[in-house]
Amino acid sequence: MKGRVVVLSQVQGREAAALMVDGQLEDLLVAAPEGGAPGPGAVFRGLVDRQMKGQGGVFLRLPGGARAFLREAKGLSPGQALLVQVTGHAEPGKAVPVTPRLLFKSRFAIVTPDAPGLNLSRRIRDEDDRARLSALAAGAMAGSAMGLILRSAAAGAEDGEIAADIAAMRDLGERIAADPGREAELLLDAPGPHELAWRDWADPPPDEVAEGPKAFAAHGVLDALDALRSAEVALGGGATMWVEPTRALIAVDVNTGGDTTPAASLKANIAAARELPRQLRLRGLGGQVAIDFAPMPKNDRRTVEGALRAALKADPVETALVGWTPLGHYEAQRKRERLPLAEALR
Repeated sequence: MKGRVVVLSQVQGREAAALMVDGQLEDLLVAAPEGGAPGPGAVFRGLVDRQMKGQGGVFLRLPGGARAFLREAKGLSPGQALLVQVTGHAEPGKAVPVTPRLLFKSRFAIVTPDAPGLNLSRRIRDEDDRARLSALAAGAMAGSAMGLILRSAAAGAEDGEIAADIAAMRDLGERIAADPGREAELLLDAPGPHELAWRDWADPPPDEVAEGPKAFAAHGVLDALDALRSAEVALGGGATMWVEPTRALIAVDVNTGGDTTPAASLKANIAAARELPRQLRLRGLGGQVAIDFAPMPKNDRRTVEGALRAALKADPVETALVGWTPLGHYEAQRKRERLPLAEALR
């Protein structure tokens, strides 16, 4: 099936969304099991607990006995109430990462209470669009001290839609920023998979939106999910890549199969570099990534690293490329932005 299809359904009784592009699964969101740690985007009023001098941060108390960790926190007193937003998923037994810099994000607009000013996505290049949207943003945010970012999807939207989106995010931001409470409380729940799909998969617009209990089966999502349950990823020509998360890191191993020539190694390594961001995204994996590429001459490393950098440009999850180790492995650090698929499907 050609085109870009957003599929909204459920997996194991939990809300899920899939993005299919030309018949291939490009992104997948599955709701966390009930009772788990809060997801990214949730806003809390937390209470300052204790300073962690060696780690350069502070622990916060959240509702229900949950804990959060705020890095580089200064000038805070125990018991002080603080508005924070969850920035990623915590590993089991660890505190939830949070930031005091709140973002209220929708399909067209992002309201930024702590960053005043009006900004447009760099992907909006048409000068007429930029002028129209700048004027619209200025009018919608008049009288507010908060900042605004218009997302790239705004370029193809009607003015009324954009104005309503900005107004909703501005109202939400102003209500939460003015919160006078003094007890730990959830103020804004994390968006679910269907909301995230509507919000973040709008540019370019989908050719089709499919919904219903049988939508995943009809569009091949269930078959793709079955493949993701295995650590092995076929790269073509007999080459394979194994993606195996451990407690300390994500180990990636690339094999050429029966052909061990330098040309086969380079081909397999380039294929792995191009495929790895998609596999990490679909599996919801983050943290330290150690890649054991197939043996190759050192002068081929730049080509493989270039393929990896190019593949990451289209990936929405922040990933920092660290470089080659003395043992010939390649290391990267990927933000833990999603719940691992293995945990979501338990």
